Amino acid sequence: MIINSDHQLAKYQAVAKLSTEILWQLYQATAVGTTPLAIDALAEKLVRQHGCTPAFLGVGSKKNPYRYTTCIGVNDTVVHGIPTAAILQSGDVVKVDFGLISPEGFYTDHCFTKIVGEPSAEDLRLLKVARQGVAQAARLAVAGKQVGDLGFAMQQSAEAAGFSTVKELVGHGIGFTMHDEPQIPAWGTPKKGLTLKRGQVLCVESQVIASPDDGVYLDDDGWTIKSSTGAKAAMFECMVVVGEKKPVILTSNLDWPLY
Repeated sequence: MIINSDHQLAKYQAVAKLSTEILWQLYQATAVGTTPLAIDALAEKLVRQHGCTPAFLGVGSKKNPYRYTTCIGVNDTVVHGIPTAAILQSGDVVKVDFGLISPEGFYTDHCFTKIVGEPSAEDLRLLKVARQGVAQAARLAVAGKQVGDLGFAMQQSAEAAGFSTVKELVGHGIGFTMHDEPQIPAWGTPKKGLTLKRGQVLCVESQVIASPDDGVYLDDDGWTIKSSTGAKAAMFECMVVVGEKKPVILTSNLDWPLY
């Protein structure tokens, strides 16, 4: 989607603000002793209360549609984790990915990672590196920059720390559909790829694995993607609008506490 008026931008900003407020409530609910299923139930309740629709619900194939409002991954689950009844334990690295559809048809999609209970120094470093890469990439969302510039920022940040970014998954444009052009990999080469245009709405995201090996595999449920090495993973995702000189941040969740 390309935003082409101040009025349209203001409407999207209002939707993004609501989505961020809901995500913050999910952040607060993500704690030792609760379950991913309880967090997911809260997410659906809040979305419905505001007259919106869960963006993830029903996506995928007719044979195996996604049946939840959130994707919640714990420890070595990298992305698309199906919420379970497993009780969160101290030290768990928890990713909560969430989106909604407003009555006007605007989509949101963003994610935080949080360590519940007592964090280890290594897990905390993983989250800091993953968040830093997304923040650096988001700042590059200006007209004339190329997709490879954003991807390189995320990849370089992770690999400099001895970690890796997942190559099979990408960030993306968003708007009146959840996945729009352009695709934004969390890896790349500067000055390569599609050139960003003013007004494009983007989801800048990166899945970072605490291992130099970026291998992942799909679980038997057809959704859950885990790290091949069993290493923990962190994911951050924020929404931005490409600006002329600097981006407009739609979902500002990159300054939240990490535990």
